[in-house]
This record gives sequence, structure tokens and C-alpha cells, in this order.
Amino acid sequence: MAEPAPGIAGGVADGESPGAGALMPAEWCAHERTWMAFPPPNDTFGDEGSATLRAARRAWAEVARTLVRYEPVTLVAGTGQAGAARSMVPAEVDVVELPIDDAWIRDSGPTFVRDAASASGVAAVDWVFNGWGDQDWAEWERDAHLAGHVTELAGCPARPSPLVTEGGGIHTDGQGTVLLTDTVQLDHRRNPGWTRAEVEAEVHARLGTSAAIWLPRGLSRDYDTFGTRGHVDLLATFLRPGVVAVHTQNDPDHPDHEVSAEAAALLRGSTDARGRQLEVVELPAPEAGYETDGRPTDYSYVNHYVANGVVVLPAFDDPHDEVAADVLRRAYPGRVVERVAAREMFAFGGGVHCITQQQPAPAEGP
Repeated sequence: MAEPAPGIAGGVADGESPGAGALMPAEWCAHERTWMAFPPPNDTFGDEGSATLRAARRAWAEVARTLVRYEPVTLVAGTGQAGAARSMVPAEVDVVELPIDDAWIRDSGPTFVRDAASASGVAAVDWVFNGWGDQDWAEWERDAHLAGHVTELAGCPARPSPLVTEGGGIHTDGQGTVLLTDTVQLDHRRNPGWTRAEVEAEVHARLGTSAAIWLPRGLSRDYDTFGTRGHVDLLATFLRPGVVAVHTQNDPDHPDHEVSAEAAALLRGSTDARGRQLEVVELPAPEAGYETDGRPTDYSYVNHYVANGVVVLPAFDDPHDEVAADVLRRAYPGRVVERVAAREMFAFGGGVHCITQQQPAPAEGP
């Protein structure tokens, strides 16, 4: 279990501070590239040669193939796995080998920020990663070091943080506002002994934010054995400053009906870092709300990824796929909405946003 981090002074670890101009830009700002990881053989995806591992790799490769038409993509393959990765993605995708345990690079990789103190104009926040809160099934001996390896390959400085969190547990608007959840950042198996004020101070220092909006919980399925215990990137995301999209479960019998209604009401009553009352845009959940065994799904269109010229939308062969696509076309005029099949991704524990991580361009593009 993670121990309380020493040396917290004003929320920043002793001896280490971000550049004064550090800011995590919004996801819709210009990217230098997208980072992904190639599913390795493990307990999540199955053994080498298994049908489940092949299915995971096909799903991840489809996202890489889609994205590389719009911006550079680097795919991290585990040791000895580069050949398999290259066989499944276009030559335009850069493949590098690094030791990894899993393929959720949004969580195990770094969070990139623009940083005036960096010669490259970009730095990377290296949060502590402990397997989504020291979960019994998780392995993270290699993934705990992945952010540092990626940062080195990206050619920018690392900004280590003592906070245990993951990229899927934060969303920012690029203008000072960050979304968090009580059950992630205040999880006693992530950050025992930390107060809300201490978490906020550390997040603000690293991301350049000044206002945190806390949601009480994430989607219900995310609290199953293999869940993250409340990642915000399944529940809510900014579409632009002052506007936030919320997963909306309209089935009153579904356990996420109450969760989404609670989140929407809280966000409608919130103001951002610049004092704007938030506007909430509802993204209706897919009609496929239950598995064949009766368990509720956590299929979510909120878990999309915004890149240069494109929005990559998880699709579920569902009537609401087009509803979500239309919402995002209106939210991102000038970007193409590309759908990728996401049922298999979600079966392994996450979606499009969970398997991608943006490296922002050092300065805003055209």
C-alpha cells in the first residue's frame, strides 16, 4: 500500500517544483504526438497467442491506425514485442520497446504540460503509479517507471510528483479548471492521510490549475474488481472552456442513472477558474446498458479522444453512436469524428481515452 508522501510543503514535494509557467493545455489544443502502448501478455489480456490478446491488439491497433492519419503516434511495445506491434500498425506509427506491465498509458504514462522553464517548451508530470490504488490483481513494477522512460524519449524534463493518481483521473479545460473525483485522489490506498486541500495544492502546482471541481464518484462498473474506482474520464469531460459533457444514463433502473444525474447537477451548480457558470451537455449512454449476464455496462461516449483534426469516438454498434457523433461534431467544428469499435476495449477495462496520451505542441498551432 502506498505510504503518505514525505516533504509536502504547500502541496509540492521538497526539492522539486514545476516551472512558473507550467500549464496543462486542454486536450483540443495542438498535439506534438499521441502515445499509446501495445497490449502485452498478462492477466488482463491473456497469454501470448490467446484469442483475447489478439482481440485487444486489434482494438488498440485500430485506434493507432485512425490517429496516425491526423498526427504522429508512438506505440510503446513491451520487451521483445516490437515485431508483433509493427505487424499490426502502419509504417507511419513509431514503435519503441520499453518494459511494461499493461497497456493503459493514460494512467501509467506521464501527463504532459507546457512549461516555460523547459528548453523544449514542454515538461512531463510523473505522478506516482501504484496499480490504481494498490489493487490485488494489478502488477506495476515496470509501469511505475514508464512515465520516466516516455519522458526521456519525448526529450523533455520530468516533474516528479508525490501524488498517487492517473491521467484518467483528471480532466482540465486549459484555463485553470480541473475535474477530480473523491474516490480516486482521496482513495486511502492511493493517498492515505492526504486532505482535499493538499491534493488540490499539488494538482494546481503541477498542472497550472487554480480551481478544482470534485465529483463524488465515478460510474458504477468502475468499482468492480478490475475497475479504477472512479476515473472521471468515463463520466465527464470539457468540450471547451465553460462547457462540460456528462455521461447521461436515462434508464432509471440502471445504477448509473443516479450517478450521472448527481454529476450533472453538481456541475451545473459549479463555476470554473474564470468564474463562468458551467454549461452541461448531456451525452446519452448507449442503449446497451447491460451485459448478457445482467451486469451493468460502463460504455461511455465521454471516453473519446480529441486530437489534431479528429475526435476518436468509441462506438458500440448502438443506436446512440450517431447521437454522440452528432454532439461531438457540433462541439468540435472542423474536426472529423471517427468511430472505432470499443466493446472489446471496454471488456478489458477501459476505452479510447484510457489507451491514449497526448503530448502537446510547445506552442499553440494554427
